[in-house]
Amino acid sequence: MDRKSTSQPDKLSLVSYLAPNMFWFYEAVGAYLGGVLGVESQIVQSEYDPLADPVMLQDKLDIAFICGLPFVQLDSIVPGQLKALVAPVMGGSRYQNQAVYFSDIIVNAESNLKSFEDLAGKILCYNEPGSNSGYNLLRYRLLQGGYSSFFGKVIQSGSHQRSIRLVVDGLADCSSIDSTVLEQELRDSPELSDHLRIIESIGPCPMPPVVVSQRLSTALINALESALLQPDTELQSAMNRAQIQSYVAVQSEDYAPIGRIYDAAVRAGYQIIGSRE
Repeated sequence: MDRKSTSQPDKLSLVSYLAPNMFWFYEAVGAYLGGVLGVESQIVQSEYDPLADPVMLQDKLDIAFICGLPFVQLDSIVPGQLKALVAPVMGGSRYQNQAVYFSDIIVNAESNLKSFEDLAGKILCYNEPGSNSGYNLLRYRLLQGGYSSFFGKVIQSGSHQRSIRLVVDGLADCSSIDSTVLEQELRDSPELSDHLRIIESIGPCPMPPVVVSQRLSTALINALESALLQPDTELQSAMNRAQIQSYVAVQSEDYAPIGRIYDAAVRAGYQIIGSRE
């Protein structure tokens, strides 16, 4: 059944499921898209897991900023509801002009932890199990290493920013952080750089996409994509501040590898602590 709307909405409804230290930028994107279309835009920072958000599950949002892992998982819950539209290309040589990011494993700079193997038996904090960078990629790293048991204790922090603070304060030994979130946090609080050290980076991995509801008309989806691929001066200024050099078009299929990584760890019975059931 064709669920597409044939008319332009009176208001664009946007939601971010990503780290709140970039919410100011998503607000700028929402305002820009509303201006391009000549409609009001409203964006919220969701407090829900996207897999349990009624707004998402009832298809009441138009645009979402979302991690690649729940985007892939949502397709099994609400098949065909969402379409990956664009993803940001970050500045910095490590990204090589591609829409990718890394999971940076951080430790306290004053610790004697130098390698991934040094983390055996240590305290890990991670943001949430729906996170690709904080959970999925780290669990796959344990699978690749063949570890049957690894971390001594695991703490769920609730956010990347909280995980960073736990490591800085010595309440956790390590965490796996989205590289773009870490870079923004260090721009916001440069004093943190003296207290952190990256001992390994996992990736690269496809950047979290901007996704749209396929309930929207094809013409509107195309207009949103075109607007983000050709930002005006004001949005480009916000992008520069966020160290985003451009948006590029992406396809939903580009995120399939994230799902395969998740499935491989589940099939092997791996848990985040590195033990297999």
